[in-house]
Amino acid sequence: MGDPNEEITQILSTKIKTDIVTSLRSQYDLKELLAQLKLPRATYYDRLKRERKPDKYAKVKVFIKQLFHDSKETYGYRRIHDEAVKNGYPYAEETIRRLMGDMGMKVTIYSKHTSKYASYKGRVGKIAPNILKQQFSAKKPLTVLHTDVTQVRLYNGEWGYISAITDEASREVLTAIVSASPNKEMITATLDEVYKHLQPGTRPILHSDQGWQYQMSDYQKRLKEMGIKQSMSRKGNCRDNAPIESFFNLLKRECLNRYRIDTLTDLRKLVDEYVDWFNNVRISRNKNGLTPLEYRHQAMAS
Repeated sequence: MGDPNEEITQILSTKIKTDIVTSLRSQYDLKELLAQLKLPRATYYDRLKRERKPDKYAKVKVFIKQLFHDSKETYGYRRIHDEAVKNGYPYAEETIRRLMGDMGMKVTIYSKHTSKYASYKGRVGKIAPNILKQQFSAKKPLTVLHTDVTQVRLYNGEWGYISAITDEASREVLTAIVSASPNKEMITATLDEVYKHLQPGTRPILHSDQGWQYQMSDYQKRLKEMGIKQSMSRKGNCRDNAPIESFFNLLKRECLNRYRIDTLTDLRKLVDEYVDWFNNVRISRNKNGLTPLEYRHQAMAS
C-alpha cells in the first residue's frame, strides 16, 4: 500500500503542472511544455477533462453558503442538512458535512469568561415551591414559562442587564427587556410584555430562581392578578432553571460575544434582532426542525 502523503503530493503536482501548461499554451508549443514539465500528454488531457466536468453539487453549495451566512455561521452540518432536505436537496448528512468542509465552513462560537449575575440576596420575601423539579416536559405552549436576568459587560466598563421570559414547550422568547439596572421597573416591564402573550382562562407556571426581585410581594401580587402560578429553583441550583440558562448561553455565544457593544442602545438592538431571528428563523433539531414560532402554531392548532 502506497504512502498517502506521496499520493497527495503527486495529485497536487499534477494539478500545478496542468495549470502551468494551460497558462502557457498560447506562447509555447504544447509538446515542448509537456516535455519540460515531464507531464504525460494523456495525464494532461485527463486532468483537463476532470476540471471541466460540471459540479453536480453546484446548486446545493450555493444553498449551503447562503444558509450558513444567514445563520450567522451558527448552523453546523446537521441543521444545514435538515434545511437542505426541506428545500429539495435530499443529500445525506455526511455529504453536507463534506461539502461544508471543502468550502471551509466551520461553526464559529464565541465564548467569553464573564461573571454571572447573582440576584440572590438572601431571604427578603416569600420563597415559592419548586413545582417543576427539573421536569422540563411541557408540550403545550404557554403552560410553563421560565424567567431570569443576565448581565453583559459594555465596552465602557458598565453593565447591561437582560430580563427574559421563555416558553418551555416551544423555546420561544416571549420577552427580553434590556436595562441599565436589574431593578423592579425592569421586572415589571418584563411581565407587562409577557401578559400580551397569555390567553384568557389559562394558568401558566412561571419558574425563576430565588432572586430578590421574584421574592417581592408586589411581584407575587402581580403574578396572581395575571393568573400565573409561581415556581422557584432551589437556592444556588442553576439546573433547576436550565431552559432559560440555555437561551442566555446561546444569545451570548451566537450573538453578543461577537460584537463590541458600546452602549445600552447597541445591546438592545442586538438582543431584539437575535430574539426575532431565534423565534422566527432558527430551527431546533429537538423540535423536528421547526422554529419556536412554527412549533407554537402547530401545537396550538392540534
